[in-house]
Amino acid sequence: MNICVVGTGYVGLVTGACLADFGMHVVGVDKDGAKIDRLKKGEIPIYEPGLRALVRKNMEEGRLAFSTDLGPAIEEAQAVFIAVGTPQGENGKADLTFIHDVAKSIGEHLNGYKIIVTKSTVPIGTGQEIEKIVRANAKDKHRFAVVSNPEFLREGSAIDDFMHPDRVVIGTRDEKAAELMKDVYSPLAAADVPIIVTDVESAELIKYASNGFLATKISFINEVARICEAWGANVEVVAKGMGQDSRIGPKFLSAGPGFGGSCFPKDTAAAAQIARDVGLDFRIIEAVIRVNEEVQERMIAKIDKALDGLAGRTVAVLGLSFKPNTDDVRESPALVIVKGLLDGGATVRAYDPEAIDAFREMLKSDSISYCKDAYDAAEGADALVIVTEWNQFRKLELDRLHLKRPLIVDLRNLYEPDKMAAAGFRYVSIGRPEAQPQSRVETAQLRAVGGSRS
Repeated sequence: MNICVVGTGYVGLVTGACLADFGMHVVGVDKDGAKIDRLKKGEIPIYEPGLRALVRKNMEEGRLAFSTDLGPAIEEAQAVFIAVGTPQGENGKADLTFIHDVAKSIGEHLNGYKIIVTKSTVPIGTGQEIEKIVRANAKDKHRFAVVSNPEFLREGSAIDDFMHPDRVVIGTRDEKAAELMKDVYSPLAAADVPIIVTDVESAELIKYASNGFLATKISFINEVARICEAWGANVEVVAKGMGQDSRIGPKFLSAGPGFGGSCFPKDTAAAAQIARDVGLDFRIIEAVIRVNEEVQERMIAKIDKALDGLAGRTVAVLGLSFKPNTDDVRESPALVIVKGLLDGGATVRAYDPEAIDAFREMLKSDSISYCKDAYDAAEGADALVIVTEWNQFRKLELDRLHLKRPLIVDLRNLYEPDKMAAAGFRYVSIGRPEAQPQSRVETAQLRAVGGSRS
């Protein structure tokens, strides 16, 4: 099957490469000529583990190509996947300008039956809008079907998520379109991946409802962490006790500085607006958004308190991307936290394995120094703050952290408080009692009775 994927951003590039690996012939189209030139050379404009190898493999085997010429790509395709951006507009509503532009082009180049597949995250009713725009520009010359096929890709594990999904959602009222989509995803059906076929509107809502629920779990556990700090309880034990309940599950119950990225903040805002559009209040989602905003401010206050004030302090910040294994800093908690540190009069020494360039573009300041590694960032700082849970930050060589004072503020709970205290650090984390550095005598006694957890 010939497939055109419009948009070579995160979703479009992953989708195109994976569909090509399924044996489809895919053309990825983008109006950004510089990006297409890079892709034709096998250069990947984003950091995503495994994506470069997958793109190059399918290009070499002749199943994946890239172009800036949308018309011919549409005409040669049986299925056109729309994977363009839907940025957050006014009042949190998704801006569908790019979607509408693509729909117009499809209508103008419609030369036979095609399925038009929305991969982009779009609000309920978008499928109907696409249908009207395509029909108006095609002048009813040919049949077509609109399909909602939402993506559930996590940055950092997108290839695996596409190849081994929990489910595939196909929203359409056209039986022929449903059968063609099942054929596209036949390798997954053969692996017993559930294929959910429903109407377009339900499929559109599934994505928002899913992300809204996951964001709710994150905000919920961050509120629990706040209560734990007030009472001296341990949020990790509480979360483990909750997660053992099969009705709840352990995922998305890690306390931290709140959610970020290109999906959860935008999708929760859009979900709230979807409800407002029909005169309803999505009260749980509204609360989730407020909690997420407040928790990031609490992180700044936590650092401020640990340092007895930010003015004149130097803070080492480890992690700038919104999550590990990506260079994406969109809505990253690090943006809010670093800006808060700067506003408080601190200077920042920052390090991230992949996101430094993107962060520098997003937050320009002469008060931020970008460092070559975690130890360089810690050199002479008044405190070290862990914001993103990159694996390399989980096993720091503590004796190489040449801080001005032995203070670590861990916003991801990567370390055990008693071990950090035994190593001589004041250790502040989320939803757990603060650990004070122990004297040499206390440390020796702790080790003698086996008090340090492995």
